[in-house]
Amino acid sequence: MSIGIPLESLPKLNASLNAACTVFLVLGFLFIRSGKIRYHRFCMIVAFLCSTVFLGFYVYFHLHAGVIRFGGQGWIRAVYFTILITHTTLAVVIVPLILITLSRALRERFASHRAIARWTLPLWLYVSVTGVIVYWLLYIAYAPIWPVGFRL
Repeated sequence: MSIGIPLESLPKLNASLNAACTVFLVLGFLFIRSGKIRYHRFCMIVAFLCSTVFLGFYVYFHLHAGVIRFGGQGWIRAVYFTILITHTTLAVVIVPLILITLSRALRERFASHRAIARWTLPLWLYVSVTGVIVYWLLYIAYAPIWPVGFRL
């Protein structure tokens, strides 16, 4: 099954979705701090949609491309894998936190929404920012090692 987007374009698209998510998260935070609730709500829903589309494309890409290995050597490998491991671990943790935070907001349970959002926002920001860093390290700064037999 094809999604109509070239497979080799998905990593860059996913990094762009992570970057857009970061922008909307920061804007959403700034809007809520200034009391602009409608703008905050809009930004947070768009951030959620960016993350959701990212996840779909990420799974699709890796089902079709396989595991892409990091090509960097020396000290940068430790840096890359430290970022990757924390990014991946928190990416799993953040999903239920996002869903709970969004659910509480949509049900207008604002006190409990605020209580969990204080944890959700910084973790979500970390995941979205490190997603862009992982992309840059894996695909731009160092040549990736593609699975045997994979063709772009």
